[in-house]
Amino acid sequence: MLQALGINMVIVGPNLQKEKDCETILRSLPNWFGIEESIQMYVRDSALVPSFGFESGSTLSGFISLKEHFPRAWEVHCIAVQATDRNGGVGSELLNHAELWLASKGVRFLQIKTIADTSADPFYAETREFYLRRGYEPIEVFPELWGPTNPALQLVKVLKLPNKRLQSDAAQPRT
Repeated sequence: MLQALGINMVIVGPNLQKEKDCETILRSLPNWFGIEESIQMYVRDSALVPSFGFESGSTLSGFISLKEHFPRAWEVHCIAVQATDRNGGVGSELLNHAELWLASKGVRFLQIKTIADTSADPFYAETREFYLRRGYEPIEVFPELWGPTNPALQLVKVLKLPNKRLQSDAAQPRT
């Protein structure tokens, strides 16, 4: 739990069920989420797939939705932070929480797709830097996945699984 200005902030989920808050967050970010069909998909999916929200009082300031491809390989389907709360650590907290949650379930790989650097979009340059600073590695560019003006970059991170052996060894008395 984080505290800012005396307000408790917690991460809630994985059954978020806060579509209106998610839509408000996405609409505050037109430089990243400007395609209406995509906004509606992310809002709908936030209630259908495992999603976590960063909550202050009863209001979300950010959310992350996750999609399973295989039991040990998942994807960040959507992550967004309210425009007024960006660069305050909310996205980092959400991503870290999602990584720990997935690792606790035995997930080894978490991927993210974003706009590749072959696009001159300065907003997505920030996005790529955010993931690179958190240990995600670029794997491949898909020039046509989202259309010719939105080349997709796939980034992947190997998650650290909890070491159950070390935990159980620590609980054993030494002789």
